[in-house]
Amino acid sequence: MIQRIQSLFLLLAAASFGALFFIPLALSDTVTTQFLSDRMYDVTDHPVLLGLTALGSALALVSIFLFRNRPLQLKLGYIIIVLAILLPVAAFLLFMNESASLDASAQVMDQAGMFLPALAIIFGVLANFFIKKDERLVKSMDRLR
Repeated sequence: MIQRIQSLFLLLAAASFGALFFIPLALSDTVTTQFLSDRMYDVTDHPVLLGLTALGSALALVSIFLFRNRPLQLKLGYIIIVLAILLPVAAFLLFMNESASLDASAQVMDQAGMFLPALAIIFGVLANFFIKKDERLVKSMDRLR
């Protein structure tokens, strides 16, 4: 049902992904590369980051309404976790690829956006735990019938 605890965790995972559209991944004190042309490195700076963020948020929202199909909901939960792992890895690799042209005196500071995917991982794991718990409960009730 929509009132289940895993729906809350999936909503929080979607919010973690969605907050990345407003919270930067890193800030710089100087204008340097393509990514830091506005002194802010966020998910809108590269299509890969934008796609991973939008897909993660959309899958978490869609998964909320798949409460009748728990196996599919569980698979989507695993995909959400993988996307949340890939997002900071892709952000780091893309930034390191561009950092060759980065000025040596430039200071780049991590922001809260770099840690939001970790929250999405935690919420995804908790949602999957409670989905599995519901599935075990339903199977035990089926055995009693």
